[in-house]
Amino acid sequence: MFLFIAELFNFEGFLNLFRYTTVRAGGATATALLIGLLIGPKFIGWLRIRQGKGQPIRADGPQSHLAKRGTPTMGGLMILTSVSIAMLLWMDFENPYVWACLFITVGFGLIGFLDDYDKVRKRSHKGVSGKVRLLAEFVIAGIGCAIIVSRVGTELYIPFFTGPVVDLGWFYIPFAALVVVGAGNAVNLTDGLDGLATMPVIIASLAFLMIAYLVGNAIYAQYLGIPHVLGAGDLSVLCMAIVGAGLAFLWFNAPPAAVFMGDTGSLALGGALGAIAVATRHELVLAIIGGLFVLEAMSVIIQVFFFKRTGRRIFKMAPIHHHFEQMGWSEPTVVIRFWIISFVLALAGLSTLKLR
Repeated sequence: MFLFIAELFNFEGFLNLFRYTTVRAGGATATALLIGLLIGPKFIGWLRIRQGKGQPIRADGPQSHLAKRGTPTMGGLMILTSVSIAMLLWMDFENPYVWACLFITVGFGLIGFLDDYDKVRKRSHKGVSGKVRLLAEFVIAGIGCAIIVSRVGTELYIPFFTGPVVDLGWFYIPFAALVVVGAGNAVNLTDGLDGLATMPVIIASLAFLMIAYLVGNAIYAQYLGIPHVLGAGDLSVLCMAIVGAGLAFLWFNAPPAAVFMGDTGSLALGGALGAIAVATRHELVLAIIGGLFVLEAMSVIIQVFFFKRTGRRIFKMAPIHHHFEQMGWSEPTVVIRFWIISFVLALAGLSTLKLR
């Protein structure tokens, strides 16, 4: 909105600042952070009243988690509210990449909300059918990715290689949708401890802030040998809105958590990261920057596959953060060490921008 107003007045005087993506990105961060901190207490109180006993806790999970009964869920609505308002104020309304990424973010958030609502209503850890949820995710991701791909093309870029490696043609859309759905569900699986998913999402968003800015700048893109996507720089505004909203949510989600983000938040944030990765042509770099999410998802896949084949388990409990809890690590220890891993992986992902 601010950019639109500035354009109406021909960017005169103070309004000229809104030309700059960096200014709008900073404004989106501050706005999302402030909104999240302001609405947090009343919103959590409202959730506690509406949900009664809060999020159901799995009986077969770590016994220490039983103490979390009564903690309200669907806190992801706080994040979506903060991000949406911040983006409406600071985004470029004419940028199709931002709209496509927001469509996926809100769409995935809606799917997660329906799942959370079903769990709370039934007082069960089982919500919407997995098949139905996946189908809905692929439909939303497919539509959003089709909008993006129609503008960026269908060539695949791989880390450590300069220029496109292969043209996937029409297959690029299902590939991109798979990236988005995989990212959404990987973040969802990671969200099992207080603050565990929030900070890695913030770290990944900061990494993609840099990628979006560099990809959107023709000079930097040519110098680094990375794809140039005209208009992708405005995705840095979305990245910073996520950072601001994430920090505000972490204020209430830090151990002991006053609220859980639920599938509403984790699916939305993961979908947003996947969509941004597709728009910036760095889908495979997402697997490095978001390596922690990949590790969490793979631990579940490996555990299920191995148990069905042999009747034995590789890990004491999956996802893998529960494995370390069963080994005797305290919850804060697991969370902080996983944050460190996430930070190192983000640096490793960013290093691929130059190593080409």
